[in-house]
Amino acid sequence: MSMNRNGLIRQLAGGLIVSCQAGRGHALRDSAAIARMASAAADGGARAIRCGGVGGLDDVAAVREAVALPVIGLTKQDRDGVFITPTLDDAVAVARRGAEIVALDGTSRPRPDGLDLAAVIKAVHDEGALVMADVATLPDGELAAAAGADLVASTLSGYTEDTAGRVGPGPDLELVAGLRRALPDQPIVAEGRYHSPESVAEALRLGATAVVVGTAITDPTWITRSFARAVGS
Repeated sequence: MSMNRNGLIRQLAGGLIVSCQAGRGHALRDSAAIARMASAAADGGARAIRCGGVGGLDDVAAVREAVALPVIGLTKQDRDGVFITPTLDDAVAVARRGAEIVALDGTSRPRPDGLDLAAVIKAVHDEGALVMADVATLPDGELAAAAGADLVASTLSGYTEDTAGRVGPGPDLELVAGLRRALPDQPIVAEGRYHSPESVAEALRLGATAVVVGTAITDPTWITRSFARAVGS
C-alpha cells in the first residue's frame, strides 16, 4: 500500500484533477459521454479523473476503461447529511470497480450505516485503494487525517449546515491554507468552485498538493451560460 500510495500522490502532485460528472437531467448524463469527457481531459493534461456522482459505479467503470490515469471514484445519494460515498459498502464497491482512490465524506457527521470514518478507510485500504476524505472545515480535516485518510480535500466547504453561507462564491482558499498549516505532511487537495486558472494557481501556491476542477471544464451548459450572461443574452 505504501508504495502505491506514494506513487499515486507523486503523480498528482502539482497537477490538475478533472471532475467528470453530470447530474440527472443534464444533456451529458450518460456513462459513455462521461468516459469521452474523461478522455478529453486526459488529452488536455489532467493528472487524474474524479468521477461517479449520480452516475455511480457505471461511470467509475466506464472511465476506468477509457483512460490510463488514476481514477478517483465516488457515488452520490440524494439525501441530507452524508451523501458522497456514504457507506462502507458504497466505498468498497467503488474500489472494486477499479478506482485507485475512493472519495468519500470525511466530515464528522454521522454516517448512515453508523460506522466511523476509520472503519471505512480501513475497508478501502483492505481493497488496495486509497481514500480521499472530502471535508468542510479544518477540524474535519484533522479528524480525517487522524482516521487514516490518504488525501484530505476541501470539497464540502460551503455545502454543509455549519459552512453554508460562510464562504463566498469562489473557492475556500482559507481552508486550503489552514489545512496545510495544520497538516504539513498530509496531501491536501483543493476542490470546490475553482472556476479559473488563477484560482488553481493560488491554491497550489498556498500549499495544495493538487486541485480539482469540474464545472468550469466539463459542464458546457454552465460555460455557455457564463458567456451568455457576459453578452447580456
